[in-house]
Amino acid sequence: MWGLDGRTVLVTGASGGIGGATVRQLRAAGADVIASGRSTDALDALAAETGCRSLAFDLTSEASIRHALLDLDLWGVVNCGGFGGEIATPMDTDIDVFDKVISINARGSLLVTKYASQSMIRLGKGGSIVNVSSQASLVALPGHISYGSSKAALDNITRVSALELGRYDIRVNSVNPTVVMTDMSAFYWGRPDIAEPFLKQMPLHRWATEDEIAAPIVFLLGDGASMISGVCLPIDGGFTCC
Repeated sequence: MWGLDGRTVLVTGASGGIGGATVRQLRAAGADVIASGRSTDALDALAAETGCRSLAFDLTSEASIRHALLDLDLWGVVNCGGFGGEIATPMDTDIDVFDKVISINARGSLLVTKYASQSMIRLGKGGSIVNVSSQASLVALPGHISYGSSKAALDNITRVSALELGRYDIRVNSVNPTVVMTDMSAFYWGRPDIAEPFLKQMPLHRWATEDEIAAPIVFLLGDGASMISGVCLPIDGGFTCC
């Protein structure tokens, strides 16, 4: 259905909720999936469940990424690895946290794209890259100076990469999800004073699920999206249209 049978796709951030759901859906679509993430226990469990392979590297280290990816034969990439950072304003942000968020979310995804695309170009079979961005890159959200800035940078990486890699039949797109209510996000988005006005503004009035984010990622990787490149796709229940 998706044209992904036997195609090798790297998924970073696979030990997280969205990354794990993406691995499961890609495996169901017949892809050969290489999963990378911070938690080796979660990756081992995911491999046992889905039959994916695992690969460890450090998103903050160009040397680590180069060593892991340079000789790897890839057709696709999902840049899902990320770091939430802090809830802070421009007036009180911790610049060290800002630097770490940018380093992982933007710089790390760029480095993965840099070395994965070399593999795709070498193989000469085209390919597809999907960057997991955020609604925070499209609209201003209180307290999201670090995270929103990193995802806005990632969206520009998407557009420029689509421009530069198109000649090799490599497509590059972003998805821009709304909040998925996980244990990590609940500390902020679970607060009634934050959640209620946010959901009231969203036309669909509910949080997203991991599978609702993973499904468009798989679509953008597959042949059904063969003429789609350079797109930043909101998956946000209509929030950014308001």
